[in-house]
Amino acid sequence: MLKLMIGFLRGKIKLKEEIYLILDVQGIGFKVFCSKKSLSQLDLEKEAELFIFLNRTQNVLDLYGFLNKEEKDFFEILVDVPGVGPKAALIIVSIGSLEKLREAIKTGDEKFFDKVPGIGEKKIKKIILELSGKLSQEVKKESQKDNEALGALVNLGISKQKAREALSQIPKEIEGPENIIREALKRLGK
Repeated sequence: MLKLMIGFLRGKIKLKEEIYLILDVQGIGFKVFCSKKSLSQLDLEKEAELFIFLNRTQNVLDLYGFLNKEEKDFFEILVDVPGVGPKAALIIVSIGSLEKLREAIKTGDEKFFDKVPGIGEKKIKKIILELSGKLSQEVKKESQKDNEALGALVNLGISKQKAREALSQIPKEIEGPENIIREALKRLGK
């Protein structure tokens, strides 16, 4: 299977619509679908850096952009659920904070997902069932990797809060504690 990868795009926001924006990256305008949450935090003519999920269908390459790695990772878990496409996953990511989404999945709160147009009760149950197992596995893997890097950054004199913020912005393609720490330090300007 061909795997296309764009980790992130950085550029100036030229246009904002209800579900997408146009990001000017060195004179090329990329149409990037974003959650309403992300769009609300971005301003026209300002620089933005978005973590990118590239969705390839037969004739189209769609870009989905996220302000942080954590939101992108959650989106990727959602699109792995059979029957949930990128557009539906983007709507789900838009209905609340990631903490609230995770809590709704852990507790099986189907009512929380009533806000998602076009997704019926059966699909909501399927999403909750599929994700409850995946989220617990993700949390274990991520927390192990992040704890090691977090400890190293704190030992270097960086506050836990700033270290966590920097770690949340690192693409998951970057592996290994040294590389993660190096990338976090770049993002912290150190």
